[in-house]
Amino acid sequence: MDMATGIAIAGSAIGAGLAVITGIGAGIGQGFAAGKAAEAVGNQPEAKGDIMSTMLLGAAVAESTGIYGLVIAIILLFANPWV
Repeated sequence: MDMATGIAIAGSAIGAGLAVITGIGAGIGQGFAAGKAAEAVGNQPEAKGDIMSTMLLGAAVAESTGIYGLVIAIILLFANPWV
């Protein structure tokens, strides 16, 4: 293995680690959205259906960000295009 391949592998491992960190942001975003939704339902119980549907849509968008990061990490680790 030459130096360039070693650097590519190390960079891919670091990139995969950074890509997985997107899960932290997704988790924080979903927790914040759920907390605000619970607060909104507490303030206006009659609007529960609208609040919950909007919160679920936002949670799906936040979760997709974490899944994209996971997919990128898996690609970098197991299907590395630079090696």
